[in-house]
Amino acid sequence: MKTLFTILLLIPLITFSQESLEQQLDSISTADEANTFLKANKPKQGKLFTFNKKKHKTRLANDLFSLSKGGKKVVRTEFKRTYYKVVDKSDVMYSKFSIIVLGDSETSNEALISKRNKVMAQYNEGYRFKDLAKHNSSHHTAKKGGDTGWIKAGELSPAFDAVAFNENHELNEIFTIDDPENQMFYLVIKTENKTPIEEITVLKFSESTE
Repeated sequence: MKTLFTILLLIPLITFSQESLEQQLDSISTADEANTFLKANKPKQGKLFTFNKKKHKTRLANDLFSLSKGGKKVVRTEFKRTYYKVVDKSDVMYSKFSIIVLGDSETSNEALISKRNKVMAQYNEGYRFKDLAKHNSSHHTAKKGGDTGWIKAGELSPAFDAVAFNENHELNEIFTIDDPENQMFYLVIKTENKTPIEEITVLKFSESTE
């Protein structure tokens, strides 16, 4: 009987705690506010991340994309409750490229440019770009034949962005980009024009229900 009485006393406290957390989440409307919330509320239990409609095809992602900015989804399990709050939603410009990166900190810029010229000559002779990427590129995309997938400005280097995203290159046109500061010299083919892709920034926060 004493144990039952104790449980009955705790129920209002648990309910209040849950309501208090939900009220805090409901008051968050920007990514900055979400970061402030995480710093004040055990950051190991939560994080802020981005979903991209082209890249993320899970059921959870689809559910979150169906929400408007400020929308919230709650997932309950036996031991925890997880909140997902959409704090931002916008269209972001993305493009696709195939790249070969000649980069080596122990090789001079002149030697890297010379090697790039040889790879360009092989491409002009009819070698497939993806095969040249696999055998010559120092970038992790070499495994995929140089395919970057959908990327936005800021994912590679400022030198890459300045040329690839801001100059009007035709689809399937090959061009070069020099980034001597980072000792990286690119051969690039644009495979998809700039396309707006929906992105959402989501605050995820979990709490124990035990």
